[in-house]
Amino acid sequence: METPVLVVMAAGMGSRYGGLKQIEPVGAHGEVITDYSVYDAVRAGFQKIIFIITRAMEQTFTEIAGARIGRYADVAYAYQEMDSLPDGYAVPAGRVKPWGTAHAVLAVRGQVRGPFAVINADDYYGPAAFRHVHTWLTTPRPRGGGRYCMVGYRVKNTLTDYGRVTRGVCEADARGFLVRVTECVGLEKTPGGARFSVDGVWRHLPADTLVSMNFWGFDESFLDAAAADFPAFLDSRLPADPLGCEYLLPREVDSLLQRGLAEVRVLESGETWYGVTYREDRDAVAGAMAEMHVAGHYPTPLWAVT
Repeated sequence: METPVLVVMAAGMGSRYGGLKQIEPVGAHGEVITDYSVYDAVRAGFQKIIFIITRAMEQTFTEIAGARIGRYADVAYAYQEMDSLPDGYAVPAGRVKPWGTAHAVLAVRGQVRGPFAVINADDYYGPAAFRHVHTWLTTPRPRGGGRYCMVGYRVKNTLTDYGRVTRGVCEADARGFLVRVTECVGLEKTPGGARFSVDGVWRHLPADTLVSMNFWGFDESFLDAAAADFPAFLDSRLPADPLGCEYLLPREVDSLLQRGLAEVRVLESGETWYGVTYREDRDAVAGAMAEMHVAGHYPTPLWAVT
């Protein structure tokens, strides 16, 4: 079996945050959230990291994050570009928004052979999540593609105090396999969990609702499926929303599930998510990381040992 690869999606524009939140320091020695994720991944057994970035951010990102991580893992880069579209399609005039997370992952086609995990660069997932996914990806299973996994978090552990977020709300069966995932936009924290609005009507989610934080385990068959489905997405969404439609991982996974083309094992995590969605989140995340260093969960500085 091929050694699993960790794919880090770092090409997002960070519009809500107001800058390149992927490289905002949250550690006392300049560590960014990605440092902690890769550190946890290396400890779990991942040996190669592919960062998905844009050409515009290449120098800044590689100097701040890639250089030091490259001493501890095999680091490579893939590039999410606006004009990376199927033949016959063009970027709509005036569009500046990236095409979304499923489109981002397509950037690693040709670099990945075998199992791989996908995470966001600006989310802290916790060390157990990487151990669970690495174990799942390295466990022998019947030949053939379409057998994937996902780390599921409780919504109460994934919310910010400073605004609304997007989460993939999940339903799993009694065997622990994903039945469907629904992208919910505009989730906000409430005393009993979360709520979001649909056509002006508020819907509430209990605190223990299972959600996706874009931590997936795939094999290369997913890349083929996502590439094959991309033209249909463009055909259906471009006419109505040429400047803002996004090809997202949860929606593509759900599409494969509903067509019977995939099965997804849910690996539940009780850990708390930390992320820098809004600029105000930064101090809270830095405080949480400092506490983990004091408790001995991470060395100080982070990359002093592995």
